[in-house]
Amino acid sequence: MSDQPLMNTYGRLPVVFDNGDGPWLFDTDGNKYFDTFCGIAVCGLGHAHPSVTSAIKDQAERLVHCSNLYHTPLQLKLAKKLCDISGMDNVFFSNSGAEANEAAIKIARRYGHSKKVSAPTIIVMDSAFHGRTMATLTATGNRKAQAGFEPLLGGFVRAPFNDLEAIKNIAKTNPNVVAVMLEPVQGEGGLNIASQEYMTGVRALCDENEWLFILDEVQTGNGRTGTYFAAQHYGIDADVITTAKGLGNGYPIGACLAKGEAAHVLVPGTHGSTFGGNPLGCAAALATINEICDNQLPARATELGNRMLESFKEELLHADYVKDIRGIGLMIGIEMEDPCVALVPIAKSKGLLLNVTSDNVIRLLPPLNLSDEECEFLIDAVVQIIRLYAADDRGGPRS
Repeated sequence: MSDQPLMNTYGRLPVVFDNGDGPWLFDTDGNKYFDTFCGIAVCGLGHAHPSVTSAIKDQAERLVHCSNLYHTPLQLKLAKKLCDISGMDNVFFSNSGAEANEAAIKIARRYGHSKKVSAPTIIVMDSAFHGRTMATLTATGNRKAQAGFEPLLGGFVRAPFNDLEAIKNIAKTNPNVVAVMLEPVQGEGGLNIASQEYMTGVRALCDENEWLFILDEVQTGNGRTGTYFAAQHYGIDADVITTAKGLGNGYPIGACLAKGEAAHVLVPGTHGSTFGGNPLGCAAALATINEICDNQLPARATELGNRMLESFKEELLHADYVKDIRGIGLMIGIEMEDPCVALVPIAKSKGLLLNVTSDNVIRLLPPLNLSDEECEFLIDAVVQIIRLYAADDRGGPRS
């Protein structure tokens, strides 16, 4: 296969996928692979889900695109559904999570200017990932991703994740802070889960200082963690919530939801998107949300996630090559003692598609609607691959 016409921006494995079905992908040679991370938390209903496929097909026969200078019924319907689920007031639709986060950043800056803050600053976290546009790249806490793209934007100050005291100290010394932006679970950062104390404390600090609390739920939203949005685990309200990935089950659509004062910051002429919230995307998202909610898939994610965590801990946590196993819902991380990116092609050769993030964390993000049999297959396959890799890499098993 030749990828010469493509910019070399991805470390692609030598495989070409032609079609999918549920958690399975099939390559052009007819080989079958179990996808353990469903396009990085995108296909939460699995590949080629019939309800989403049907919705896209039906809408494509009616109207694919319409300018946002006009109303379309599905966009209004989708906005209302998301607001009903989240308790937010309104929505701006985009095409991706990075664009949703760009909207959130613009809301924070414009909010700051409305408060007479001349240089609005957003507190962001170490190890965060918010996207690859210039603003979201700056907000991201990964120097490897930022390298070579300097000068980065101003207006951000960084704090350690899960460290409330660090945010309090910034509040004492930086009068320009207007918002805190964080992920409830850092996916790219290695499956780091925010504590209840931290989330409650950040909300209190935002209230005390009149800051906006922005939650990046691009990866954690749409049932992934066991509630529709991860914020619901913590019983807190955000001022802004962003989401994408699993929202359209593979169709590119993102959303920036706002509440209270933040909901009225953007007005005509201050922000926009040519394709955001187009009829096709809204049809896919509505079909996806209906499947998630009607079939109680967040609860299923909790059930399956707990089963996987318990099994992985029982099978692997005693091994000296495994450092930690953690997760919430169907966001699971198996942290190895050493970098394990080399595990990915080994797994692929065995028919298993794995993702490694932060160099040494195997990130599992399977579909929310796995059957019991598929769940057991996934557990057994991952355990076997890790043991095989550890034996090859270390000259024999050491557990």
